[in-house]
Amino acid sequence: MKTKNINFSKFSSFKMGGSFDVEIIESCLPLYANHYIIGSCNNILAGTEPPPLMMLSKKYDYIKIENGLLKIGGATPSGKIASFCKKHDIANFEFLSHLPGKLGGLVKMNAGLKEYEIFNNLISICTCQGNLKKEEIDFGYRFTNINTPILEASFTLTYGFNNDRVTLFKKMRSNQPSTPSAGSCFKNPKSDYAGRLIEAVGLKGFRVGGMEFSREHANFLVNINNGTFDDAIFLIQEAQKRVFGEFTIWLECEIVVLDKKFMGKDSPLLNPNTN
Repeated sequence: MKTKNINFSKFSSFKMGGSFDVEIIESCLPLYANHYIIGSCNNILAGTEPPPLMMLSKKYDYIKIENGLLKIGGATPSGKIASFCKKHDIANFEFLSHLPGKLGGLVKMNAGLKEYEIFNNLISICTCQGNLKKEEIDFGYRFTNINTPILEASFTLTYGFNNDRVTLFKKMRSNQPSTPSAGSCFKNPKSDYAGRLIEAVGLKGFRVGGMEFSREHANFLVNINNGTFDDAIFLIQEAQKRVFGEFTIWLECEIVVLDKKFMGKDSPLLNPNTN
């Protein structure tokens, strides 16, 4: 299997992290267990001890209309999908023009803006463990149980690209900082907002080292000036502890932390009793 050395301080949206060799997937064989698949690293915080990493090759970067369906390769960037849909007057993917990432990652986390989610129009996926229909996948708000590389996804094909939606989504993102970050740090708890809770416990604008909870939007953890992984982890855990202590709500990370100390069921980021 081919490898590529990736410098996370340049490649990831957080603009931090070391350089690591990443296996390039050309086919599903051989496929190593315990590897984590990455895309364009728009929601990843890489530590000093990440697990073995993989990414799809450019072979999986494509879009086609086939048998009345829209079929998209797992390595296809969201911007390319949005442009294709606009050019071909295809509806329901307008939100991707303001949502960075690649198709595989977008499906893996059921990405979206408010009620507009990638799963809304999903029919099936092709993975390294076979094809799965939408009904066979456990999914919800920013969650799926998919644990294998997504090679391709098929969607309903509806015509009528909506420019008003593009304007709406642009407005929805207008209060988000342009400083390097990985998007929303925490998932919104049921019937509440992570940003409101972080602000309520006094952490909006709170800074440690080069990292800060943004003054523009408290749920954005931003790299102000050469922030480090340790700075980021401190702030994540501080927010979890303060919000849990004040509201008995445990904030669940929306960003993906790639470090062996903070992954798996025993991660201190998952359990208030170990944080």
